[in-house]
Amino acid sequence: MAKVDYFTRKLDDKNRLTIPVELRAEFESGVVITKGFGDYLHLYPLSIWQEKIEPELEGSLLDEQVADLSVRFRTGKSEADMDQKQGRVTLKQSQLDFANIEKDIEAIRVGSYFRLVAT
Repeated sequence: MAKVDYFTRKLDDKNRLTIPVELRAEFESGVVITKGFGDYLHLYPLSIWQEKIEPELEGSLLDEQVADLSVRFRTGKSEADMDQKQGRVTLKQSQLDFANIEKDIEAIRVGSYFRLVAT
């Protein structure tokens, strides 16, 4: 099966994003949504967040750059289980407002996570 590096979706009326069938196995552990480096969101599989991101955010207590990233990624962060039947995950309104997302989303793979941007 080909690796999915990009997809577009419309949010439903409950601000739920449907994960493509080909990607659902990646998100079986759960989903983490955070602010990105810019005015967009990051969508992580929970397993990637726990194994790769969390250890980086717990770096030196005296490293201001690590502290700033930790604050940015943790403010407004949400964790959720993906709806197994439909493959949906709910985004908070505050997250959508931060990224200026109304209904249409582009998701672009960046290594082991996706960047969510408004279309």
